[in-house]
Order: sequence, then C-alpha cells, then structure tokens
Amino acid sequence: MTDTTLRPAKRSSWLRNPVVDFCIKQPAGMVALLVLLVMMFAGVFAEYIAPYDPVRNNLASMLQPPSWKHLLGTDPFGRDILSRIIYGARTALIIGLSSAFVGCTIGAIIGAASAYFGGKIDNAIQRCIDLMLSFPLIVLALVVVAVLGRWLVFGIDINLILAIAIPIIPQVARVIRSSALVIRNLPYVDAARIAGYSNTRIVLRHMIPNLMAPYLIMLTAYIAQAILLEAVLSFLGLGVAEPVPAWGLMLSGSASDFFEEAPWIVIFPGLAISLAVFAFNLLGDALRDWLDPKFKS
Repeated sequence: MTDTTLRPAKRSSWLRNPVVDFCIKQPAGMVALLVLLVMMFAGVFAEYIAPYDPVRNNLASMLQPPSWKHLLGTDPFGRDILSRIIYGARTALIIGLSSAFVGCTIGAIIGAASAYFGGKIDNAIQRCIDLMLSFPLIVLALVVVAVLGRWLVFGIDINLILAIAIPIIPQVARVIRSSALVIRNLPYVDAARIAGYSNTRIVLRHMIPNLMAPYLIMLTAYIAQAILLEAVLSFLGLGVAEPVPAWGLMLSGSASDFFEEAPWIVIFPGLAISLAVFAFNLLGDALRDWLDPKFKS
C-alpha cells in the first residue's frame, strides 16, 4: 500500500552547509569575509602577486606619484608601496590572528575555570583581572613589549604577539565567565560531575565547546584590535622593525616628513589598516547576529 503521508521537503545539502547559510542570512558578513579572503590570499601568495621586491631600495624612483609603473607610488627609499602593502597583509594577519587566538583562547579557559570553581578561586582570578583591566589596552601592550624586547622566530617577533595577546586575556575572561556561570549549573555539567570526570575534563570538554559562540565573536573583534595595535606599536618603533613590510611601519619615520609632498605614502597604508579592521568588525557583528538566538528574528 502506497504511503501518501505528507512529509516536509528536505532542504538541499548545499543549503544545510553552515557557510552557505551564513552567506545567505548575513550578506554584509559575506562581503567582509570576501574582503578578508582576498587579503589572506594576497598575504599567502605575496611573492607571486607583488610587482616589486618590497625591501629593495631604488633611489632613482624616490617619491614617485601613483602611475602605471607604480600603481600606488613609491616611498622615500624608492620602494613600491603596493608591494609593501601586499606583503604587509601577511605581517598584519600573522600577528593579528596569532595574538588574538592566543589571547582569546587563554582568556576563555581562565574565564570558564573561574566560573566553574567559584568561591575563593573565582574571587582571586577576578581581582587579578580587575588589576589588568585597570590599564588601557595600548598602555599594557607598551609595557609588555618594552619589558620583553624582541624574540624573533622565523622572522616573527614572538614577544610582539605575546605583548598584544596579554591585554586581550582579561577582557575575554570577563565575558566568558559571565556566560560560563549559566552553563555551570546546567544538567549535563552536573551529570559529568556525578560520572566522576575530573575538573579539567569538565571545563575543557563540556564547558568550553558550549562557549564557542561568544568565543568566535570575540575572536573576530580582537583580531581587528590586534591588527590595529600592531600598527600602533610599529608606528611607535616597538613593533615590527625595518625592513619587514608592515602597515604601521609604513606610517612612521619619514612618512610624516614627506606627507605634504607625497601624501600617498600615508593614505594607502592607512586605508589598508582601516579596511582590515572594518572587515573584521563587520564579520564579528555578522557572526553575533547569526550565532546568538537573541538577535535572530
């Protein structure tokens, strides 16, 4: 006998893909994601995309305005600005992604552990966080990078990454703790305690995975802050050092001296920083709207 019961139509497999669902529901986030993918592509394949060597001086081409030969002009050392911006994307993304990931991950673990244990442990952790939060982000980063100095590994300043990551930790820990306080009293956490699981396993395997939504939202937001902070530190001479191409470094030094004569040496690196920060912030807002049920219509 033929079954004539009406069944709801199944969605196509490609529509069930979370990336496709995100792009359909958050078009602004899709645009931001495309911009960031282009930047990542440029950073990864900079050797094949950049028209010139970003560190080679050419005194015969000093301060040339934008032209077909140099699309974004040249700097006071005759280096092609477009090539340095392309290579600078690699520097910004490596430092921004690494420092934001380290800071957000450590902050999430500390916040979840603080909420789970509570009592004196929670009180001690929160007082330490209050102490760190009493310093502005840029001031704390300046202190850390000045104390640690430089530690280069494969051309990457590890201490610079730590200097940017450390100020992020208390801010993420405070937000994650507020979410973890709700999760701590849910039935599956109580069941894990009754089953005899260790506190470490409960925090890492049962609480942290359920905090991924706020974690991802903060990660994208702090990547933008990390890129901006790296540019500030490089501008002040405490970040990336010459001749490594970096957007903040392109704004420092002789750039201010030649701004009136050659404004393109400041405008284009500034636009690159602004575009990257705006794209990550826009992606973070889109992820918040997509992941948080309170923002869903």
